[in-house]
Amino acid sequence: MQQLLFPDDPQFWFETLRVFGHASYGGADFGEVVATSARITPGDYDSWHDAWLATAARVAGEAERAEAAGHRISARDGYLRASTYYRTAEFFLHDNPDDPRISYAYGRGVDCFRAAVCRIDGAAEPVEIPYEGTVLHGYLYRAAAADGERLPTVLMHSGFDGSAEEMHFFGAQAGAERGYHVLVFDGPGQPSAIHRHKLTFRPDWEHVVTPVLEHLLATEPTADPDRVALLGVSLGGMLAPRAAAFEPRLAALVALDGVYDASSVATVALGIDRETLYRRAHADRDDELDQVLEHVRAASPTMRWAFGHGRFVMGAPDPRRFLAAYLDYHVRDGVAERISCPTLVCAAEDDLFFAAQDGGAAEPDQLFEHLTCEKTMLRFTEDEGADAHCQAGAQRLAMARIYDWLDDTLR
Repeated sequence: MQQLLFPDDPQFWFETLRVFGHASYGGADFGEVVATSARITPGDYDSWHDAWLATAARVAGEAERAEAAGHRISARDGYLRASTYYRTAEFFLHDNPDDPRISYAYGRGVDCFRAAVCRIDGAAEPVEIPYEGTVLHGYLYRAAAADGERLPTVLMHSGFDGSAEEMHFFGAQAGAERGYHVLVFDGPGQPSAIHRHKLTFRPDWEHVVTPVLEHLLATEPTADPDRVALLGVSLGGMLAPRAAAFEPRLAALVALDGVYDASSVATVALGIDRETLYRRAHADRDDELDQVLEHVRAASPTMRWAFGHGRFVMGAPDPRRFLAAYLDYHVRDGVAERISCPTLVCAAEDDLFFAAQDGGAAEPDQLFEHLTCEKTMLRFTEDEGADAHCQAGAQRLAMARIYDWLDDTLR
């Protein structure tokens, strides 16, 4: 897709396209996004934060005044857009986890989301899921069930940088309006877990999904235990398959988009084979690799952001320690082959992170090749306006195809 804004910065453009896409489900307005982008200096994280925070505060203020005057629909719509803009404001600040602007914008975004979706609209309710002595936070979207009826349910989570609140636009609302229960949650390393409990990422995601599934089955009597699907977005396209490989109670799996080995982004960017990179990243000291990582960060807007955010969510003290942790995020070594439920693998034609590089297969294709279960590949193209990572900017199209597959698979 042509970069309509920030032509020299693919990361700024992708995050802007991501916001545009949320307009499909009420999470943004086109003019607000364009006007905000016009105030941003390309490549300047402070400028990005200031512009989006100003828009978020203005829209939230209008929503508060609308609610006070009894205009509930206007208030709901404003709060929902403001939640997106607050999340976007703090997106690039994570290289310094102590920056107070992060927690402020995050907290305001969650408050606005809950005002819109939970308090005013009543579409979902906040939930706390017991997890290893603490809780995971999320939302339950409960569809209407007739007496004695049990409904299919989708467990749903984001990936490296998305939140449970953002999943409203990436599948939760789409599922609820089709008659599915949807349980959205943040796992370790994801926003509510890292902000509230300092829980950093872990690759063995089955230890996250299994407690969520058990909580659903124990607390929601209208959920059909034989029709529970799992959907993961972005890095979730690797985390969800990892969980499904060890959780046989799942009836279906959606990898949006599919990822076989997330660390391929780093191995390709660094030009170092996986085995060598693993050894060097785990060494007590490697000054040369440290210098290479700094060079890559300086040369690539995407790597600059990824290493900064990665240190934040992995709890890594420096870029090389983050890289060492990130190399564990894969379904190699026979893990993908263990998945037994029907699986849908989504693929974007021009994925910023996981497209084919240096003559190798794209990550969705590698995952698909290793699956031995019933499997379906769903490709999205530039002609459809859906070629971006996780079909950002084409959520209605993507959700239609994904839920049609789920309807047929879980029928």
